[in-house]
Amino acid sequence: MKKTLIVVLGPTGIGKTDLSIDIALKFNTEIISADSRQIFKEMDIGTATPNSQQLHTVKHHFIKSHSIFNEYSAAKYEEEAIAKLDELFALHNQVIMTGGSMLYIDAVCNGIDDIPNVDKKIRSELIDRFQKNGLEELRLELKKIDPEYYHEADLKNHKRIIHALEIFYSSGKKYSSMLTKPRKKRKFDILKIGLNTNRYLLHERINLRVDKMIESGLLDEARHLYPHRELNSLNTVGYKELFDYFDKRISLDKAIELIKRNSRRYARRQITWFRKDKDIRWFEPDEKELIMDYINNNIQ
Repeated sequence: MKKTLIVVLGPTGIGKTDLSIDIALKFNTEIISADSRQIFKEMDIGTATPNSQQLHTVKHHFIKSHSIFNEYSAAKYEEEAIAKLDELFALHNQVIMTGGSMLYIDAVCNGIDDIPNVDKKIRSELIDRFQKNGLEELRLELKKIDPEYYHEADLKNHKRIIHALEIFYSSGKKYSSMLTKPRKKRKFDILKIGLNTNRYLLHERINLRVDKMIESGLLDEARHLYPHRELNSLNTVGYKELFDYFDKRISLDKAIELIKRNSRRYARRQITWFRKDKDIRWFEPDEKELIMDYINNNIQ
């Protein structure tokens, strides 16, 4: 039987964890997480990390395995995840990968472009300029030096703009010139299962999940991490809104409202990204039997 990576993906709050565990149990295999925040051991409640019972039921990898104090990237994840898959495929014919981090999934399935290391001084200078002068100046700069990427980039996302500029000033090469790499050939087949539902139900699931996070102690977790709020790993939904509350910029009710809103917006971006991938077969979260039949019919 050929080796197959079964990828369970979809927007936040859709039910990927439960389904991936069911599939892993059926095939007596293990799970690799493709979540760029669940990988950090200091972040638990706000990242909806699988609970202790779920982790005990099926062995997971890349859950609470790294620290927020160490830099991490999709390129590093590709390197470590492929190495782990080599180990797991020596023991299993199928392995499950699940998560909603688009770049992490792409890194494993298609490979990631070889982006050069960035001069930290250049990054610091660009961030300082952004904080002092705003984003428009950097956007115009990007348009001048790399018009190809300018017309593709999310021009409201300051991180993407800064990243493209820091790559240029560190290497002398346009960021767009580094995004043309063909797909890497993997030693295993890839079967992609997408979960989604209508927008009303998805928003309801997300809102309920945020309420449960608050009840489970997200406030205390965020307060504990507050002294490290400048770390990139903590610039994420569920924490940055509470940091604004601790800074007395907004009320607690407003922070919770924004966590729900920003989670819904993130889910929308995830769906938009995944919809471009024609290899994904989409299902409703409760269509477990159909999903199992689809997997059985498509693994060799």
